[in-house]
Amino acid sequence: MATDLSSVPLFFFFFFILLHLPSNYVLGGLILEDGYTVTTIIDGHKLEINPHAVLSRPQSSDLILLDSSHSTIYTISFPISQESVVKRLSGDGVAGLSDGEPGSARFNKPRSFAVDNKGNIYVADRLNGTIRKITNSGVSTIAGGYSKGFGREDGPAQNATFSSDFEVAFVAEECALLISDHGNQLVRRLPLKPDDCATASHSALGAVSFWVLGLGLVMSCLIGIAIGFVIRPHIVPYTGRLQSLSLQRDMEALPNQSGETSTDVLLRHQKRNC
Repeated sequence: MATDLSSVPLFFFFFFILLHLPSNYVLGGLILEDGYTVTTIIDGHKLEINPHAVLSRPQSSDLILLDSSHSTIYTISFPISQESVVKRLSGDGVAGLSDGEPGSARFNKPRSFAVDNKGNIYVADRLNGTIRKITNSGVSTIAGGYSKGFGREDGPAQNATFSSDFEVAFVAEECALLISDHGNQLVRRLPLKPDDCATASHSALGAVSFWVLGLGLVMSCLIGIAIGFVIRPHIVPYTGRLQSLSLQRDMEALPNQSGETSTDVLLRHQKRNC
């Protein structure tokens, strides 16, 4: 059986072309851009963790990692690498619904969470139909909980209901959570308390710095004026008066047009009067 070798050179030609394509060459609708590298920093197999979502935590050096399969939330220390320390933050690996101490609280397959400016964590506790809040002091339920089951009811947060598939996102500009209620095809809004969003603004710090600088300048000026009043009596006799008296004597010693000085004229008038 004869082998057709006519296609071999053509194959090597196209292979050569593919090897020398530019890094941003458009291939089948894709723009391939070079210069990026992917590395593994957390191996869930070794840690028996199934990472589902990860976010940074403001005012902290930790990342927050959600293990939806085990209904558990972890923290990961910086710098992030395979040697990073992973600690359990909340949940005990058993699905359930209970608030209280972070380590003993239970969730039921959450798949989304958000973090506010103060580092508080809001968990979309999917199969419990609730939104939970994790702080340093403990875990509480801020939406859902009174009504068992799923639904699409608005109103007071404890009476609200959600579908079995929803996520949350924190919007700092509105100090609120936005809820992507996929199962109900809705976007819901949950305003937070002002304390949850309160942070020290850079503008406020800048204003304080400005006033401190201004006050320092004013105090410096006042101190300078006070020092000037204290030392002025000691400066004037030895500067201004001596200079004026010396100038007066020099003027008296100067001769007039007749060759006489002011002292000679004064002596001559005294002799006449005598």
